[in-house]
Amino acid sequence: MIIGIWAEDEAGLIGEADKMPWSLPAEQQHFKETTMNQVILMGRKTFEGMNKRVLPGRISIILTRDETYQSDNEKVLIMHSPKEVLDWYHKQNKDLFITGGAEILALFESELELLYRTVVHEKFKGDTYFPSTFDFGKFKLVSEKFHDKDERNSYTFTIKKYEKVKQP
Repeated sequence: MIIGIWAEDEAGLIGEADKMPWSLPAEQQHFKETTMNQVILMGRKTFEGMNKRVLPGRISIILTRDETYQSDNEKVLIMHSPKEVLDWYHKQNKDLFITGGAEILALFESELELLYRTVVHEKFKGDTYFPSTFDFGKFKLVSEKFHDKDERNSYTFTIKKYEKVKQP
């Protein structure tokens, strides 16, 4: 299954200088539990915004147009086109989680079958927004889980799960 997973603020902001503008340990735990033992796909800028940190227990695919881009970690695969990613995906048996940034989410919109969208109930300053052209009309909301702020999480947030609507 190809799944989109991201967090955004109330205005659709997803990043500031290729990083997330908030830190929510409970949301990070949700991401970890949801993507563990699967494959995550992100763009080069997102990967570099994480200081090229490889998340344990997952295979990471970095999508970049830079044909010379390399990683010295065997858990990181470098690919250069959506077709290359999809060809690889169809030859293995793990779920593929599209994690961002905005350009990568937009590239794979038509392939997404499931969405995990976290909405942080706040507005932040930043420079990268979830694609405004994304068609949520092709999905139905199947669950919502609200998280209140606490001593470790400075903001309230809701994790929303959507399934693609089957077309007749």
